[in-house]
Amino acid sequence: MILVGLTGWGDHPDIYSTQSKSTEKLIDYSSHFPVVELDAAFYAIQPARNMRKWVSETPDNFQFIVKAYQGITGHHRGELPFESTEEMFALYRESLEPLIQAKKLGMVLVQFPPWFDCQKKHISYINEVKDQLKELPLTIEFRHQSWYYSEYREKTLDFLKNNNWIHSVCDEPQAGEGSIPLVPIVTREDHVLLRLHGRNVHGWKNPGNDQKWREVRYLYDYNLAELTEIADVVRLLEGQAEHVTVLFNNNSGGHAANNAKQFMRLLDLEYEGLAPKQLDIFEGEW
Repeated sequence: MILVGLTGWGDHPDIYSTQSKSTEKLIDYSSHFPVVELDAAFYAIQPARNMRKWVSETPDNFQFIVKAYQGITGHHRGELPFESTEEMFALYRESLEPLIQAKKLGMVLVQFPPWFDCQKKHISYINEVKDQLKELPLTIEFRHQSWYYSEYREKTLDFLKNNNWIHSVCDEPQAGEGSIPLVPIVTREDHVLLRLHGRNVHGWKNPGNDQKWREVRYLYDYNLAELTEIADVVRLLEGQAEHVTVLFNNNSGGHAANNAKQFMRLLDLEYEGLAPKQLDIFEGEW
């Protein structure tokens, strides 16, 4: 099975009904796509009431790919707002319970930062995260190229397989150590994740003094030839894993939703059980 969706549901104006309120964006979103990345969980551990609300706004078979909290992945700057690391992990696990009970937790995405390179202490920390969240379907995404250096690549993949991690395969700009190559290898037979970040090489790196950097980092519109290449990758992954989840993250310029719709047409994908607000506003786009 191939599921196609976007990263977040709050910034895709092309898919919202003109009558929708801002609080109804997820309802509109779920009339177009069967899966979404829940990135709000990265910035703060979400209260159960939020999770229950999102569960209630989506169809029964809808899936959430939940980003791990930034304190777990090492992105958080400054002192963590918890008494201990154990408390942080416990609260994060508790926050996911409404999704688990509703069978809407697709996976937890543990995305490490670009400075998290391939070395022994970082491998030890990955094991700690796995131990703390061991009952959950965990996906790992690296951002430092060293994990895929020729001398480490097979060891990295074997490590993920042996420790039951889902591999996050990425399509992103090839811009040095802070980016990773596309490695279409499955490490768990049940799931694989493919995240599409665009190919904006010049916008990928943070120059250090550009406050608008994050606005252009994912500024990219995949063309038909590139989407066709990605479709071939998905077919390859589908031959290795039971479920392939594809998430478009190239939304700095609002391109993700249309690219995802184009991609679904390329693979002749239609989903049953979407929310009833099914508005095919993309008809005739290409």
